[in-house]
Amino acid sequence: MSGHGEAIAMVARRGGALRGVAEVPGDKSISHRALILGALSVGETRVTGLLEGQDVLDTAKAMRAFGADVERHGPGMWSVRGVGVGGFAEPDDVIDCGNSGTGVRLIMGAMATSPITATFTGDASLRKRPMGRVTEPLALFGAAAYGRRGGRLPMTVVGAADPMPVRYTSPVASAQVKSAVLLAGLNAPGETVVIEREPTRDHSERMLRGFGARIEVEARPEGRIIRLTGQPELCAQSVAVPRDPSSAAFPVCAALIVPDSDILVPGVSQNPTRNGLFTTLVEMGADIAFDNPREEGGEPVADLRVRYSALKGIEVPPERAASMIDEFPVLSVVAALAEGRTVMRGVKELRVKESDRIDAMARGLEACGVRVEEDEDTLIVYGQGPGGVAGGATCATHIDHRIAMAFLVLGLASERAITVDDGSPIATSFPVFEALMRGLGADITRIEA
Repeated sequence: MSGHGEAIAMVARRGGALRGVAEVPGDKSISHRALILGALSVGETRVTGLLEGQDVLDTAKAMRAFGADVERHGPGMWSVRGVGVGGFAEPDDVIDCGNSGTGVRLIMGAMATSPITATFTGDASLRKRPMGRVTEPLALFGAAAYGRRGGRLPMTVVGAADPMPVRYTSPVASAQVKSAVLLAGLNAPGETVVIEREPTRDHSERMLRGFGARIEVEARPEGRIIRLTGQPELCAQSVAVPRDPSSAAFPVCAALIVPDSDILVPGVSQNPTRNGLFTTLVEMGADIAFDNPREEGGEPVADLRVRYSALKGIEVPPERAASMIDEFPVLSVVAALAEGRTVMRGVKELRVKESDRIDAMARGLEACGVRVEEDEDTLIVYGQGPGGVAGGATCATHIDHRIAMAFLVLGLASERAITVDDGSPIATSFPVFEALMRGLGADITRIEA
């Protein structure tokens, strides 16, 4: 059962070629950050192209609870009248972040250096995810966190009354951890420094700079050094959210594995900290053209023309993992239909996502007749070649939107239909997934209880 309602079983079957235009929603990572930084700014921020998935809607609700005026004016069109850095009010009720690890961790950072207290919870999946990776660096500012054993939600965070700036080397390659520390540093005096040994998505740095924060980034032998000067006055902005590469991954990968497919996916973010999947697919032999490159909302974007391709297995460089961490589930589907084995190393972060994604994909692929190997930090998929996946299984999604969509994509190219036990979590990040895929010609349907 989903944390947002009854489980919805869904099935995908092999059919004809996929054709048409796939207009995927706005980027989820940027949507979260636009709402939070808008709430921490002075004046009214206008956002267009905001992803209206449940994860982002929960963040909008949270910003209202902290005192910001957040309004929807039309599809993807929102405004946020902020309270300024350090201006968050203490919420009257528990903050429910639903399924969103990004939402809860970034919001914890944003409030951790204000003298207020907030209690956070989420759905069954989010309550299993570790929060210590964020609350430990936030404690260096002077915040305190009290949660369930293992640092899990529900959790109460008591913000620091007299925050101190910190210098923090992140032990994991996580944009969520980095962003939480930077957001906390906004209301701390002096300079907060974050050192990341492996680069992660840089939306927070780009957007902080756009809102007027003084932030410097330097590549050094010890890693990427990010310096943020605290207590700025952030100024409201107009934010155009580009289309989400993590959502685009599903129609792109479907077109690559369904024979004779030819689709266009316009306006997809090509941020170099997010485009690892597309680089990998091209190395596998994918026919993807990156047309009309341009900049939207401070982010590079392009229109992707994608055609069915004969693919070969490769070894994905472990240093690329951070730039495609959310795309490994659907990459493993593509790998199952390639020739030869695909080796994915450096992916242990997948074990602490909405589910243990390595285990979820491995078990589901095995049930569909695909040989896999795994260890704590590695997933190896032995490709069956085009059309070579038997399918015919019901795959467990573990309340994880990306697992659900990945196996539905696999069902479009397998010999027998593939069922997922619960597709309802898809609404958290890609609410138009079913309609968009069916519009391209995909045979994806719900199973009535």
